[in-house]
Amino acid sequence: MIEEHTAASEEVAQAKQAMAASKEGKPTMHIKVYSPFKTYYDETSYSISAVNATGPFDILPHHHNFMTLLSPCVLLIRPLTGRAEQRIRISGGLMHVKADKVTIFLDI
Repeated sequence: MIEEHTAASEEVAQAKQAMAASKEGKPTMHIKVYSPFKTYYDETSYSISAVNATGPFDILPHHHNFMTLLSPCVLLIRPLTGRAEQRIRISGGLMHVKADKVTIFLDI
């Protein structure tokens, strides 16, 4: 019960962040980076950069549906205003982009 309440309150906080950013006129998307046992990032952000077999690329809000295998690289996530860029070193993974939601599965 406590875990459900905590998850619900986190979702409300994320929704408020997204609404505040959209009021500034900047589109946002939700990014989640996780492995089977740990969540590395789970927030609303402006963009993410990564590398796949064809080279480096960026995902921005309103990106078309997309799925790719990620190469070893450093993910660069640009969070909402006032926060430092997040860098996450990965050895590979799977990225799925759909409807302004980016999900990255690591250690698969």
